[in-house]
Amino acid sequence: MKYAIVIQWSEEDQCYVVFLPEFTNVMQPCTHGDTYSEALENAQEVLELLIETALENGEPLPNPKTLGQFFQVA
Repeated sequence: MKYAIVIQWSEEDQCYVVFLPEFTNVMQPCTHGDTYSEALENAQEVLELLIETALENGEPLPNPKTLGQFFQVA
């Protein structure tokens, strides 16, 4: 499955922070990295763990959103 990974520089934390917007039941940001590449690698690991845990527990996975769904204006 393909989920969104949002990586943003945090002046406050002096690192890149990672958000997984489809996973609303997880504290956000969910991980970080000193470099963009490190943040992406950490995000992929967290995403794999979240999916694996949900499947092991018989919990439904969130539906992946399209780019347009993230930017819909109400």
